[in-house]
Amino acid sequence: MRLAELRLSKPAWVITGATGCGKSEFALRLAELYGGEIVSMDSMTLYRGLDIGTAKPTEEQRRRVPHHLIDELEPWQSANVAWWLQRALAFCRDIDRRGRQIIFVGGTPLYLKALLFGLFSGPPADREIRSRLEKIGLEHGSAALHQRLQQVDPTLAARLHPNDTRRLIRALEVWESTGKPLSAWQQEWQRQPDLNSLRCWWLDRPRDDLDRRIDSRVDQMIALGWADEVRRLLALPRPMSREAWQALGYAEMRDFVEGRIDLETARCSIQRRSRQFARRQLTWFRSLPGLIRVPVRGDAWPDDLIPGVTT
Repeated sequence: MRLAELRLSKPAWVITGATGCGKSEFALRLAELYGGEIVSMDSMTLYRGLDIGTAKPTEEQRRRVPHHLIDELEPWQSANVAWWLQRALAFCRDIDRRGRQIIFVGGTPLYLKALLFGLFSGPPADREIRSRLEKIGLEHGSAALHQRLQQVDPTLAARLHPNDTRRLIRALEVWESTGKPLSAWQQEWQRQPDLNSLRCWWLDRPRDDLDRRIDSRVDQMIALGWADEVRRLLALPRPMSREAWQALGYAEMRDFVEGRIDLETARCSIQRRSRQFARRQLTWFRSLPGLIRVPVRGDAWPDDLIPGVTT
């Protein structure tokens, strides 16, 4: 199922963009002006305790505007796109029934694609191939898997992080079992979104502006006590799930907390990886049909930006 199949009384709004672009602040303004409730489209704010490093909405912001799909899971639990989509659509039904405006906000590209087009399962799993690829990943690292994917499916390799072992293995598994790139399977499945069911904007900042905001935000997170947050997570009665550790910057902060690197090395690495992640997000947004680009610069929003969402 996808959003278009809910037959909502009015279109949902989707505010997306690269990490650090200001989409959360913008969504809060929209929600307060138009009686909206926010449904998070972020794969990492799902986890309790991952607060500072995920730029999770504060308690004060959540008192101002109802937020959904935040703090849904313990850090040792895992979530997939199908689970998120099912929960998101359930919240949409409830918000719409109460006559409130649905506002999705977040930058997880796979969640956005599922919302627009529904789910794509692809060819069935091949356990033998998957086991062999998992062994390669363990012995040679995820970078070796990413390098192999670049050779057989460069389109998808450009969208996947070299550390995203699970998706790299799935992409290579599909290639080996079918002889066809996963990106080609996805292209066949993709349907034009029903623009009667939603209005979708992605906030686009100039590269220099976005880079400055990302670097500044990482500095603020560290100043707010990100390292102490990671210490608390490491002290939990159960270890964090692999999915939760994929949140940007948490692996580096763990390396700092456990003494493998110094704080300056961690800071620079997180800033660099965050900027790289933002580039990959932008690649996704440019490729998805139905998204409206909204140029933004600085701290002031264009005067016509908010009225424009209702047209």
